[in-house]
Amino acid sequence: MRAATPYQRSLAVLAVTVLAAGEFWRHLMGWWGWGALAVIVTAASLVELVRMRVAPRRLPAWLLVFVVLAGLSIIWSPSPRSAALAVVALLATSTVAVMLAVCLTWTELLETLSTALRWVLGASLVFELFVAVVIRDRLLPLWTDYSLLDTVPSTFYWSRGLLFEGGRIQGIVGNANVLSMLALLALIVFACRLIARQGSPLWAWFWIAVAALDFALSRSATVIVATVAVVGVAVVLVLARRTTGRTRQGVLVGSILAAVVLVVVAVLARGPLLGLLGRSPDLTHRLDIWQRVGELAIERPALGWGWGFWAPWQWPIEGLGELNEIGYLSAHNSWLDVFLQLGVIGLVLFAILVAGTLMRSWGMATERTPRSLGIAGMGWPLNAIPLLLLVALLVQSIAESALLWEFGFALLVIIAVKTGWSDPERAEAVTG
Repeated sequence: MRAATPYQRSLAVLAVTVLAAGEFWRHLMGWWGWGALAVIVTAASLVELVRMRVAPRRLPAWLLVFVVLAGLSIIWSPSPRSAALAVVALLATSTVAVMLAVCLTWTELLETLSTALRWVLGASLVFELFVAVVIRDRLLPLWTDYSLLDTVPSTFYWSRGLLFEGGRIQGIVGNANVLSMLALLALIVFACRLIARQGSPLWAWFWIAVAALDFALSRSATVIVATVAVVGVAVVLVLARRTTGRTRQGVLVGSILAAVVLVVVAVLARGPLLGLLGRSPDLTHRLDIWQRVGELAIERPALGWGWGFWAPWQWPIEGLGELNEIGYLSAHNSWLDVFLQLGVIGLVLFAILVAGTLMRSWGMATERTPRSLGIAGMGWPLNAIPLLLLVALLVQSIAESALLWEFGFALLVIIAVKTGWSDPERAEAVTG
Protein backbone atom coordinates (compact mmCIF):
# COMPACT_ATOMS: atom_id res chain seq x y z
CA MET A 1 0.00 0.00 0.00
CA ARG A 2 1.55 3.27 -1.10
CA ALA A 3 2.23 6.15 1.26
CA ALA A 4 -0.26 8.98 1.49
CA THR A 5 0.51 12.36 -0.04
CA PRO A 6 1.08 15.39 2.23
CA TYR A 7 -2.35 16.68 1.17
CA GLN A 8 -4.03 13.40 2.16
CA ARG A 9 -2.30 13.40 5.54
CA SER A 10 -3.37 17.00 6.20
CA LEU A 11 -6.94 16.21 5.15
CA ALA A 12 -6.88 13.18 7.44
CA VAL A 13 -5.85 15.22 10.49
CA LEU A 14 -8.61 17.75 9.79
CA ALA A 15 -11.15 14.94 9.27
CA VAL A 16 -10.30 13.22 12.55
CA THR A 17 -10.44 16.55 14.39
CA VAL A 18 -13.89 17.30 12.96
CA LEU A 19 -15.13 13.80 13.86
CA ALA A 20 -13.61 13.67 17.35
CA ALA A 21 -14.45 17.23 18.40
CA GLY A 22 -17.74 17.86 16.65
CA GLU A 23 -19.20 19.82 19.56
CA PHE A 24 -16.17 22.12 19.60
CA TRP A 25 -16.81 23.19 16.02
CA ARG A 26 -20.56 23.53 16.65
CA HIS A 27 -20.01 25.62 19.79
CA LEU A 28 -17.38 27.74 18.05
CA MET A 29 -18.94 28.20 14.60
CA GLY A 30 -22.60 27.33 15.09
CA TRP A 31 -24.44 24.55 13.29
CA TRP A 32 -24.18 26.26 9.89
CA GLY A 33 -20.43 26.77 10.23
CA TRP A 34 -19.91 23.20 11.37
CA GLY A 35 -22.14 21.96 8.56
CA ALA A 36 -20.10 23.83 5.96
CA LEU A 37 -16.89 22.38 7.38
CA ALA A 38 -18.36 18.87 7.41
CA VAL A 39 -19.48 19.22 3.78
CA ILE A 40 -15.99 20.36 2.74
CA VAL A 41 -14.29 17.44 4.53
CA THR A 42 -16.79 14.91 3.15
CA ALA A 43 -16.50 16.24 -0.40
CA ALA A 44 -12.69 16.21 -0.23
CA SER A 45 -12.77 12.65 1.13
CA LEU A 46 -15.10 11.54 -1.66
CA VAL A 47 -12.77 13.07 -4.25
CA GLU A 48 -9.86 11.09 -2.81
CA LEU A 49 -11.86 7.85 -2.93
CA VAL A 50 -12.77 8.50 -6.57
CA ARG A 51 -9.16 9.32 -7.42
CA MET A 52 -8.02 6.04 -5.84
CA ARG A 53 -10.81 4.12 -7.58
CA VAL A 54 -12.09 2.48 -4.43
CA ALA A 55 -14.51 -0.33 -5.24
CA PRO A 56 -17.45 -0.27 -2.77
CA ARG A 57 -18.09 -3.99 -3.33
CA ARG A 58 -14.74 -4.74 -1.69
CA LEU A 59 -15.63 -2.98 1.55
CA PRO A 60 -16.99 -5.07 4.46
CA ALA A 61 -20.28 -6.56 3.27
CA TRP A 62 -22.06 -6.24 6.61
CA LEU A 63 -21.15 -2.56 6.81
CA LEU A 64 -22.70 -1.95 3.41
CA VAL A 65 -25.83 -3.93 4.30
CA PHE A 66 -26.26 -2.01 7.57
CA VAL A 67 -25.89 1.37 5.86
CA VAL A 68 -28.31 0.34 3.10
CA LEU A 69 -30.90 -0.73 5.69
CA ALA A 70 -30.53 2.62 7.45
CA GLY A 71 -31.08 4.37 4.13
CA LEU A 72 -34.15 2.31 3.31
CA SER A 73 -35.64 3.09 6.72
CA ILE A 74 -36.52 6.56 5.43
CA ILE A 75 -39.47 4.83 3.75
CA TRP A 76 -41.13 3.70 6.98
CA SER A 77 -39.89 6.47 9.26
CA PRO A 78 -42.64 8.68 10.76
CA SER A 79 -40.21 11.59 10.29
CA PRO A 80 -38.72 11.03 6.81
CA ARG A 81 -36.95 14.40 6.68
CA SER A 82 -35.21 13.79 9.97
CA ALA A 83 -34.35 10.25 8.87
CA ALA A 84 -32.98 11.49 5.54
CA LEU A 85 -30.76 14.01 7.31
CA ALA A 86 -29.47 11.32 9.67
CA VAL A 87 -28.79 8.96 6.76
CA VAL A 88 -26.84 11.70 4.97
CA ALA A 89 -24.78 12.16 8.16
CA LEU A 90 -24.21 8.38 8.35
CA LEU A 91 -23.08 8.28 4.73
CA ALA A 92 -20.80 11.28 5.26
CA THR A 93 -19.21 9.72 8.34
CA SER A 94 -18.75 6.43 6.48
CA THR A 95 -17.21 8.20 3.49
CA VAL A 96 -14.66 10.04 5.61
CA ALA A 97 -13.86 6.87 7.59
CA VAL A 98 -13.31 4.82 4.45
CA MET A 99 -11.04 7.54 3.09
CA LEU A 100 -8.97 7.41 6.28
CA ALA A 101 -8.76 3.62 6.12
CA VAL A 102 -7.92 3.37 2.41
CA CYS A 103 -5.73 6.41 1.77
CA LEU A 104 -3.47 5.99 4.81
CA THR A 105 -1.23 3.12 5.82
CA TRP A 106 -1.78 1.93 9.38
CA THR A 107 1.35 3.76 10.54
CA GLU A 108 0.12 6.97 8.92
CA LEU A 109 -3.35 6.48 10.39
CA LEU A 110 -1.92 6.09 13.89
CA GLU A 111 0.15 9.24 13.38
CA THR A 112 -3.02 11.02 12.26
CA LEU A 113 -5.00 9.83 15.29
CA SER A 114 -2.13 10.77 17.56
CA THR A 115 -1.81 14.28 16.09
CA ALA A 116 -5.55 15.02 16.18
CA LEU A 117 -6.04 13.67 19.70
CA ARG A 118 -3.02 15.61 20.99
CA TRP A 119 -4.57 18.77 19.58
CA VAL A 120 -7.99 18.10 21.17
CA LEU A 121 -6.63 17.08 24.58
CA GLY A 122 -4.03 19.82 24.79
CA ALA A 123 -6.49 22.49 23.65
CA SER A 124 -9.01 21.22 26.22
CA LEU A 125 -6.66 21.90 29.12
CA VAL A 126 -5.74 25.34 27.75
CA PHE A 127 -9.42 26.13 27.19
CA GLU A 128 -10.42 25.15 30.72
CA LEU A 129 -7.50 27.15 32.12
CA PHE A 130 -8.61 30.20 30.12
CA VAL A 131 -12.20 29.90 31.35
CA ALA A 132 -11.10 29.46 34.97
CA VAL A 133 -8.50 32.24 35.03
CA VAL A 134 -9.77 34.85 32.53
CA ILE A 135 -13.54 34.43 32.24
CA ARG A 136 -14.05 33.18 35.82
CA ASP A 137 -17.58 32.11 35.05
CA ARG A 138 -19.47 29.48 33.12
CA LEU A 139 -19.31 29.74 29.33
CA LEU A 140 -22.16 29.05 26.92
CA PRO A 141 -21.74 28.09 23.24
CA LEU A 142 -21.04 31.21 21.20
CA TRP A 143 -23.90 30.99 18.70
CA THR A 144 -26.76 29.60 20.78
CA ASP A 145 -29.51 31.78 22.24
CA TYR A 146 -30.86 30.56 25.57
CA SER A 147 -32.70 33.80 26.44
CA LEU A 148 -36.09 32.07 26.29
CA LEU A 149 -35.14 29.68 29.10
CA ASP A 150 -35.76 30.70 32.71
CA THR A 151 -32.83 28.57 33.83
CA VAL A 152 -30.11 27.16 31.63
CA PRO A 153 -29.35 23.53 32.59
CA SER A 154 -25.75 22.91 33.54
CA THR A 155 -25.39 20.36 30.75
CA PHE A 156 -25.90 23.12 28.16
CA TYR A 157 -22.73 25.01 29.10
CA TRP A 158 -19.62 24.72 26.96
CA SER A 159 -17.55 24.95 30.14
CA ARG A 160 -18.66 25.28 33.74
CA GLY A 161 -15.30 26.70 34.84
CA LEU A 162 -14.63 23.96 37.39
CA LEU A 163 -10.92 23.42 36.78
CA PHE A 164 -9.89 24.82 40.18
CA GLU A 165 -13.08 23.85 42.01
CA GLY A 166 -12.74 20.08 41.92
CA GLY A 167 -15.54 19.56 39.42
CA ARG A 168 -15.43 17.61 36.18
CA ILE A 169 -13.98 19.55 33.25
CA GLN A 170 -15.59 19.34 29.81
CA GLY A 171 -12.79 20.58 27.56
CA ILE A 172 -13.32 22.01 24.09
CA VAL A 173 -15.77 19.17 23.33
CA GLY A 174 -18.15 20.52 25.98
CA ASN A 175 -18.84 17.15 27.60
CA ALA A 176 -16.90 15.42 30.38
CA ASN A 177 -17.84 11.93 29.21
CA VAL A 178 -16.70 12.62 25.65
CA LEU A 179 -13.44 14.19 26.84
CA SER A 180 -12.74 11.24 29.12
CA MET A 181 -13.32 8.76 26.30
CA LEU A 182 -11.05 10.68 23.94
CA ALA A 183 -8.38 10.63 26.65
CA LEU A 184 -8.69 6.85 26.98
CA LEU A 185 -8.47 6.32 23.21
CA ALA A 186 -5.45 8.62 23.13
CA LEU A 187 -3.77 6.72 25.96
CA ILE A 188 -4.17 3.47 24.00
CA VAL A 189 -2.61 4.98 20.87
CA PHE A 190 0.14 6.87 22.72
CA ALA A 191 1.14 3.92 24.93
CA CYS A 192 1.22 1.36 22.11
CA ARG A 193 3.23 3.67 19.88
CA LEU A 194 5.66 4.26 22.74
CA ILE A 195 6.10 0.51 23.32
CA ALA A 196 6.62 0.02 19.57
CA ARG A 197 9.20 2.87 19.61
CA GLN A 198 7.26 5.04 17.20
CA GLY A 199 8.17 8.72 17.52
CA SER A 200 10.04 10.53 20.28
CA PRO A 201 9.85 8.80 23.71
CA LEU A 202 10.11 12.15 25.50
CA TRP A 203 7.14 13.63 23.66
CA ALA A 204 5.26 10.36 24.01
CA TRP A 205 5.52 10.51 27.80
CA PHE A 206 4.54 14.19 27.76
CA TRP A 207 1.34 13.52 25.82
CA ILE A 208 0.56 10.46 27.91
CA ALA A 209 0.71 12.76 30.92
CA VAL A 210 -1.61 15.28 29.19
CA ALA A 211 -4.10 12.53 28.30
CA ALA A 212 -3.94 11.13 31.84
CA LEU A 213 -4.64 14.60 33.25
CA ASP A 214 -7.66 15.05 30.97
CA PHE A 215 -8.82 11.58 31.99
CA ALA A 216 -8.46 12.33 35.72
CA LEU A 217 -10.14 15.74 35.55
CA SER A 218 -13.13 14.55 33.48
CA ARG A 219 -13.78 11.44 35.60
CA SER A 220 -16.32 9.42 33.62
CA ALA A 221 -17.55 6.30 35.40
CA THR A 222 -18.26 4.58 32.09
CA VAL A 223 -14.77 5.30 30.82
CA ILE A 224 -13.22 4.08 34.07
CA VAL A 225 -14.98 0.76 33.53
CA ALA A 226 -13.84 0.79 29.88
CA THR A 227 -10.27 1.38 31.06
CA VAL A 228 -10.42 -1.65 33.34
CA ALA A 229 -11.71 -3.72 30.41
CA VAL A 230 -8.94 -2.46 28.11
CA VAL A 231 -6.25 -3.27 30.68
CA GLY A 232 -7.76 -6.71 31.21
CA VAL A 233 -7.81 -7.46 27.48
CA ALA A 234 -4.23 -6.19 27.14
CA VAL A 235 -3.08 -8.59 29.87
CA VAL A 236 -4.91 -11.50 28.22
CA LEU A 237 -3.40 -10.51 24.89
CA VAL A 238 0.14 -10.58 26.29
CA LEU A 239 -0.49 -14.02 27.85
CA ALA A 240 -2.03 -15.34 24.63
CA ARG A 241 0.94 -14.21 22.57
CA ARG A 242 3.34 -15.97 24.94
CA THR A 243 1.53 -19.31 24.80
CA THR A 244 0.58 -21.81 22.11
CA GLY A 245 -1.77 -24.74 21.56
CA ARG A 246 -3.79 -25.95 24.53
CA THR A 247 -2.14 -23.47 26.88
CA ARG A 248 -3.39 -20.58 24.75
CA GLN A 249 -6.86 -22.13 24.59
CA GLY A 250 -6.82 -22.43 28.38
CA VAL A 251 -5.86 -18.77 28.70
CA LEU A 252 -8.73 -17.73 26.44
CA VAL A 253 -11.33 -19.96 28.10
CA GLY A 254 -10.22 -18.89 31.56
CA SER A 255 -10.31 -15.23 30.56
CA ILE A 256 -13.84 -15.56 29.15
CA LEU A 257 -15.07 -17.32 32.31
CA ALA A 258 -13.40 -14.69 34.49
CA ALA A 259 -15.04 -11.93 32.43
CA VAL A 260 -18.47 -13.55 32.79
CA VAL A 261 -18.02 -13.86 36.56
CA LEU A 262 -16.92 -10.23 36.83
CA VAL A 263 -19.93 -9.05 34.81
CA VAL A 264 -22.33 -11.06 37.01
CA VAL A 265 -20.72 -9.70 40.18
CA ALA A 266 -20.82 -6.16 38.79
CA VAL A 267 -24.54 -6.48 37.99
CA LEU A 268 -25.41 -7.96 41.39
CA ALA A 269 -23.30 -5.45 43.30
CA ARG A 270 -23.89 -2.47 41.03
CA GLY A 271 -25.20 -0.29 43.85
CA PRO A 272 -22.02 -0.30 45.97
CA LEU A 273 -19.77 -0.27 42.90
CA LEU A 274 -21.56 2.72 41.40
CA GLY A 275 -21.36 4.41 44.78
CA LEU A 276 -17.58 4.03 44.70
CA LEU A 277 -17.60 5.70 41.28
CA GLY A 278 -19.84 8.49 42.53
CA ARG A 279 -22.83 7.44 40.45
CA SER A 280 -26.44 6.65 41.38
CA PRO A 281 -27.78 3.04 41.35
CA ASP A 282 -30.06 3.89 38.40
CA LEU A 283 -26.98 4.71 36.28
CA THR A 284 -27.76 8.45 36.30
CA HIS A 285 -31.38 7.96 35.17
CA ARG A 286 -30.38 5.61 32.35
CA LEU A 287 -32.64 2.83 33.60
CA ASP A 288 -35.68 5.08 33.18
CA ILE A 289 -34.66 6.04 29.65
CA TRP A 290 -33.92 2.42 28.73
CA GLN A 291 -37.37 1.36 29.91
CA ARG A 292 -39.11 4.05 27.85
CA VAL A 293 -37.02 3.30 24.75
CA GLY A 294 -37.63 -0.43 25.11
CA GLU A 295 -41.38 0.03 25.39
CA LEU A 296 -41.41 2.16 22.23
CA ALA A 297 -39.06 -0.16 20.33
CA ILE A 298 -41.22 -3.25 20.82
CA GLU A 299 -44.11 -1.47 19.09
CA ARG A 300 -42.15 -1.90 15.84
CA PRO A 301 -39.84 -4.82 16.62
CA ALA A 302 -38.88 -5.92 13.11
CA LEU A 303 -37.58 -2.78 11.36
CA GLY A 304 -37.90 -0.10 14.02
CA TRP A 305 -38.95 3.52 13.69
CA GLY A 306 -36.36 4.48 11.08
CA TRP A 307 -32.82 5.74 11.30
CA GLY A 308 -32.67 9.26 12.62
CA PHE A 309 -31.58 11.80 15.15
CA TRP A 310 -33.63 12.16 18.31
CA ALA A 311 -35.72 15.20 17.43
CA PRO A 312 -37.43 15.96 20.77
CA TRP A 313 -40.22 17.94 19.11
CA GLN A 314 -41.30 15.10 16.80
CA TRP A 315 -43.55 12.13 17.47
CA PRO A 316 -42.79 9.48 18.71
CA ILE A 317 -39.53 10.83 20.21
CA GLU A 318 -41.24 13.81 21.86
CA GLY A 319 -40.63 13.56 25.60
CA LEU A 320 -39.01 10.12 25.31
CA GLY A 321 -35.71 11.12 26.86
CA GLU A 322 -36.94 13.93 29.11
CA LEU A 323 -35.80 13.77 32.72
CA ASN A 324 -35.76 16.63 35.23
CA GLU A 325 -36.91 19.01 32.45
CA ILE A 326 -33.85 18.10 30.34
CA GLY A 327 -34.31 16.31 27.02
CA TYR A 328 -31.68 13.64 26.42
CA LEU A 329 -31.20 12.99 22.72
CA SER A 330 -30.20 9.32 22.71
CA ALA A 331 -31.03 6.05 24.43
CA HIS A 332 -27.66 6.12 26.21
CA ASN A 333 -27.10 2.63 24.85
CA SER A 334 -25.95 2.01 21.29
CA TRP A 335 -27.63 -1.38 21.01
CA LEU A 336 -30.96 -0.17 22.32
CA ASP A 337 -30.75 2.80 19.95
CA VAL A 338 -30.21 0.49 16.97
CA PHE A 339 -33.13 -1.68 18.12
CA LEU A 340 -35.35 1.41 18.37
CA GLN A 341 -34.37 2.73 14.94
CA LEU A 342 -33.82 -0.41 12.83
CA GLY A 343 -35.51 -3.15 14.86
CA VAL A 344 -34.30 -6.70 15.38
CA ILE A 345 -33.06 -6.93 11.79
CA GLY A 346 -30.87 -3.87 12.14
CA LEU A 347 -29.66 -5.02 15.56
CA VAL A 348 -28.60 -8.40 14.17
CA LEU A 349 -26.79 -6.77 11.23
CA PHE A 350 -24.99 -4.36 13.53
CA ALA A 351 -24.02 -7.18 15.89
CA ILE A 352 -22.58 -9.21 13.00
CA LEU A 353 -20.60 -6.18 11.81
CA VAL A 354 -19.18 -5.57 15.29
CA ALA A 355 -18.52 -9.27 16.03
CA GLY A 356 -16.70 -9.79 12.73
CA THR A 357 -14.57 -6.72 13.30
CA LEU A 358 -13.79 -7.81 16.85
CA MET A 359 -12.77 -11.32 15.78
CA ARG A 360 -10.48 -10.02 13.03
CA SER A 361 -8.95 -7.51 15.44
CA TRP A 362 -8.24 -10.29 17.94
CA GLY A 363 -6.68 -12.46 15.23
CA MET A 364 -4.46 -9.60 14.11
CA ALA A 365 -3.38 -8.76 17.65
CA THR A 366 -2.42 -12.36 18.43
CA GLU A 367 -0.73 -13.38 15.17
CA ARG A 368 2.96 -14.00 15.67
CA THR A 369 4.06 -12.72 12.27
CA PRO A 370 3.74 -8.90 12.47
CA ARG A 371 1.98 -8.26 9.17
CA SER A 372 -0.36 -5.66 10.59
CA LEU A 373 -3.06 -4.29 8.37
CA GLY A 374 -1.24 -4.52 5.09
CA ILE A 375 2.11 -3.30 6.42
CA ALA A 376 4.81 -5.90 6.89
CA GLY A 377 7.37 -5.69 9.66
CA MET A 378 5.39 -3.62 12.18
CA GLY A 379 5.53 -4.57 15.86
CA TRP A 380 2.66 -6.29 17.63
CA PRO A 381 1.81 -3.38 20.00
CA LEU A 382 0.59 -1.46 16.96
CA ASN A 383 -1.34 -4.53 15.80
CA ALA A 384 -3.11 -4.54 19.18
CA ILE A 385 -4.46 -0.99 18.85
CA PRO A 386 -7.58 -1.90 16.79
CA LEU A 387 -8.62 -4.51 19.37
CA LEU A 388 -8.05 -2.22 22.35
CA LEU A 389 -9.84 0.72 20.72
CA LEU A 390 -12.78 -1.51 19.86
CA VAL A 391 -13.00 -2.90 23.39
CA ALA A 392 -13.13 0.65 24.77
CA LEU A 393 -15.87 1.60 22.29
CA LEU A 394 -17.93 -1.51 23.06
CA VAL A 395 -17.86 -0.95 26.81
CA GLN A 396 -18.89 2.66 26.25
CA SER A 397 -21.71 1.48 23.97
CA ILE A 398 -23.48 -0.03 26.99
CA ALA A 399 -24.01 3.37 28.60
CA GLU A 400 -23.74 5.74 25.62
CA SER A 401 -24.86 5.82 21.97
CA ALA A 402 -21.59 7.34 20.75
CA LEU A 403 -20.73 4.21 18.74
CA LEU A 404 -23.41 5.19 16.21
CA TRP A 405 -22.29 8.74 15.44
CA GLU A 406 -19.28 10.75 14.37
CA PHE A 407 -15.96 9.55 15.84
CA GLY A 408 -17.33 6.35 17.40
CA PHE A 409 -18.87 5.06 14.18
CA ALA A 410 -15.91 6.31 12.14
CA LEU A 411 -13.49 4.29 14.27
CA LEU A 412 -15.70 1.21 13.89
CA VAL A 413 -15.68 1.64 10.09
CA ILE A 414 -11.92 2.28 9.99
CA ILE A 415 -11.16 -0.85 12.00
CA ALA A 416 -13.66 -2.93 9.99
CA VAL A 417 -12.08 -1.85 6.71
CA LYS A 418 -8.46 -2.10 7.87
CA THR A 419 -8.83 -5.52 9.46
CA GLY A 420 -10.70 -6.77 6.41
CA TRP A 421 -7.49 -6.61 4.37
CA SER A 422 -4.72 -7.93 6.58
CA ASP A 423 -1.92 -8.51 4.05
CA PRO A 424 -0.28 -6.27 1.41
CA GLU A 425 -1.91 -7.94 -1.59
CA ARG A 426 -5.42 -7.75 -0.18
CA ALA A 427 -4.81 -4.22 1.09
CA GLU A 428 -3.94 -3.19 -2.44
CA ALA A 429 -7.08 -4.98 -3.68
CA VAL A 430 -9.23 -2.54 -1.76
CA THR A 431 -8.38 0.07 -4.39
CA GLY A 432 -8.87 -1.06 -7.90
